[in-house]
Amino acid sequence: MLRTHTCGELMEKDIGREVELCGWVDTVRDHGGLLFIDLRDRYGKTQLVASGAGWVVGHSFKPEDYVRVKGKVQRRPKGTENPNLLTGQIEVAIEFPLLDSTTCKPLPFEVVKSRETNEDLRLKYRFLDLRNPAVQKNLFARHKAYQAIRRALDERHFIEVETPILTKSTPEGARDYLVPSRLNQGEFYALPQSPQLFKQLLMVSGFDRYFQIAKCFRDEDLRADRQPEFTQLDMEMSFITEEDVFTVVEKVLEAIFKEVLNQDLKTPFRRLSYQEAINQYGTDKPDLRFDLAVQCLNEIAADSEFKVFKDVVSKTDGAVVGICVPQGGSASRKDIDTLTDFVKNEGALGLAYFKVVNGALDSPISKFFTPNVQGRFIQKFAAADGDLILLIADELKKAIKIAGALRLYAAKRENLVDGKRFDFNWVTDFPLFQWNEEEKHWESEHHPFTSPNMEDWVKYKKTGELGKIRSSAYDLVLNGSEIGSGSIRIHRRSVQQEVFEAIGLGKEEIERRFGFLLRAFEFGAPPHGGIALGVDRLLTILLGLDSIREVIAFPKNQKAVCPMTEAPSPVAAKQLKELGIKIA
Repeated sequence: MLRTHTCGELMEKDIGREVELCGWVDTVRDHGGLLFIDLRDRYGKTQLVASGAGWVVGHSFKPEDYVRVKGKVQRRPKGTENPNLLTGQIEVAIEFPLLDSTTCKPLPFEVVKSRETNEDLRLKYRFLDLRNPAVQKNLFARHKAYQAIRRALDERHFIEVETPILTKSTPEGARDYLVPSRLNQGEFYALPQSPQLFKQLLMVSGFDRYFQIAKCFRDEDLRADRQPEFTQLDMEMSFITEEDVFTVVEKVLEAIFKEVLNQDLKTPFRRLSYQEAINQYGTDKPDLRFDLAVQCLNEIAADSEFKVFKDVVSKTDGAVVGICVPQGGSASRKDIDTLTDFVKNEGALGLAYFKVVNGALDSPISKFFTPNVQGRFIQKFAAADGDLILLIADELKKAIKIAGALRLYAAKRENLVDGKRFDFNWVTDFPLFQWNEEEKHWESEHHPFTSPNMEDWVKYKKTGELGKIRSSAYDLVLNGSEIGSGSIRIHRRSVQQEVFEAIGLGKEEIERRFGFLLRAFEFGAPPHGGIALGVDRLLTILLGLDSIREVIAFPKNQKAVCPMTEAPSPVAAKQLKELGIKIA
């Protein structure tokens, strides 16, 4: 090694020792005759001191210069110790000439303040941004999470298997990244959106517990929690039920929390059916760090004299739904207008509101509600004086969805969300199919390899009521974000064939795209299931960050571009010719 110690380990016990250190200049302080330099590496900082004329002639230290120095460890003068550093009791008196050094050009931004810099500039100089200890901390946490995952799953007899990156295009709900084949011109590989089919084939192969920290790729529009390439913890197990998957995942997350945050995670997690989540929270990704459950008020609204409510609930699919914001009754007219504008942007026609005052409802429309009806509203929400009731009248599904969005918006406005709390919940019993109104056909809610609830499958398949069939799919939700999705899989060829046909695939297309899977199911396929957890998204939430780009070493920006390497970029005409490709 070119160093005897790191910049984070020298202490009082090392006083008098000759040492060699390597690192980057963090700060320089010239005290006239004495030069103090904080040398930094990923382990910490050590103060260097140079005295006399030696450092004046031919040596100029600037932030982010790389230096390798030799010197003697000495005690810092009394009163100059730094209790915030492990090395704060000592300093190293360096010798000249330096053992090695390279200078740093003028910096595009101050490294320790890189997170305050324009993001594209940060990503262009990501190698500098990654020198920032605050940024490095996120990648260290990621490393710890990986080690916790591997230990927890190894203890439970899982085997880590790598599956192909160059594979076949399969329907996963987003566009594939395609890779042209030079040897088979006109044909393409696809980068995997997940290792779904390979991990199922591993179950057929007898590897009854598989995992992989897998790179996956989706060509989709980007947001703060999306990247074109991302990492997921992929798991699959044979001879199991949903409950077995839940137990293993919860144990893995316990290990991650202990390793990364040194916190004990409370398990088991709360379970909600898909329909319960939609009805109570207006979303299949409910944030349960606060209450504000959505209530349906049709029976009460029907007894009012308010025409808007009566007209809506008289319709077969109409509904009046709402939430109660605790102590939100202090809202001003401007606040109510802001809430109204929000729900209108979500698609609502308007917003009705009541303030609870002295056990009654106070609102411009309260005259249309008798004292008895007002009392029933208050009782339904268990409302107290000072609370604010917000109501939406519309088609049921639409009203509940808007109320769910309003629930989140109001909770954030009223500071009801505990930012330090982690609330996991499982959402189960998703629909197997959803109707694509634009293309007029059924498609899979999750993916076509998800097993149906067999009771529903037998009952509704014959009648063609595919929308009533539940699946054996489940999502794991953390603080209102989906961080995991999985299911018990289909393992019988006949059922898989029928599901493919239900989503409109013809026999030739089924054979061309999935013949290998169906053939495997003819050779004693065991019952199996699994899940994939989004590692980037999970760590972003655990570390309290705003974007998954903060936990990825070299991320793309929101245009799916790497400002540092300028990828994607044009390629030479010769390369295209070899591939048999022309750019239209």
